[in-house]
Amino acid sequence: MAMADRSASTVWEGNLPKGKGTLTLDTSHATGDLPVSWASRSEKRAEGQTSPEELIAAAHASCFSMALSNELSEAGHEPERLEVSSTVSLDMVDGGPKVTTSKITVRGRVPGIDQAEFEKAAQGAGQNCPVSGALMGNVDISVDAQLES
Repeated sequence: MAMADRSASTVWEGNLPKGKGTLTLDTSHATGDLPVSWASRSEKRAEGQTSPEELIAAAHASCFSMALSNELSEAGHEPERLEVSSTVSLDMVDGGPKVTTSKITVRGRVPGIDQAEFEKAAQGAGQNCPVSGALMGNVDISVDAQLES
């Protein structure tokens, strides 16, 4: 049995290059409807629209922050603050678009820990968060971790 199910839905109108969609977070309703388009995925400018890749990045950053907080706390080093970002890349591979990388950057304030311990915990979180598990084998995941004073 699932620990928790979450749902989102999209209504798409038109063809791929010129069409558009509206994404809804059905479980939480944490945001209003979010516009999506092929242009928001394939061009440098998003113009107020999101993309599946941005949503993957959001999921990965938030999941990683929770996993790292847990790893640090279990090791006796409760974090004061973790700033986590993820950049997910969509590239053309073998003639088609493919999500290829998720680059996680974390900056943390954690009393009583050194850089080596922080990096070890961050690498563990990068391997152990559920979103990383969903991406592994398909997406190259990297973690850049820096401890701040």
